[in-house]
Amino acid sequence: MNITSQSGFSYFFDPAACRACAGFCCRGQSGSIWVNAREIARIADFFESNQIDIIHRYLTPVDNRLSIRERFADGQFSCVFFADQEKKCSIHAARPDQCRRFPFWEHYRNRIDELFRECPGVRLTPGI
Repeated sequence: MNITSQSGFSYFFDPAACRACAGFCCRGQSGSIWVNAREIARIADFFESNQIDIIHRYLTPVDNRLSIRERFADGQFSCVFFADQEKKCSIHAARPDQCRRFPFWEHYRNRIDELFRECPGVRLTPGI
């Protein structure tokens, strides 16, 4: 078992739960997944494409930053990289750092009840 934790957060995370999850971290309410130049390069390498094409096809400007585009279907938003059929990230190996840090987001630090509804891998004690 590979339970993870992060200093300052009162919960643990079991990434093995992702295998049975429906991808709630990748769909639901609208939000921004910010990407920087290094992450865009990593996604371009994953697709064996160039960065300009990745920006035009998969990203959207929000203020002075770039965020991954969303789709809207069945009353909810989802990341453009969320594979609905498989219920998983289609670029998992190249996903942005923000996604890699989930569920240890500042937003959830004091919203554990909300996080429990979204993520079946969150635990209050390790291994339980």
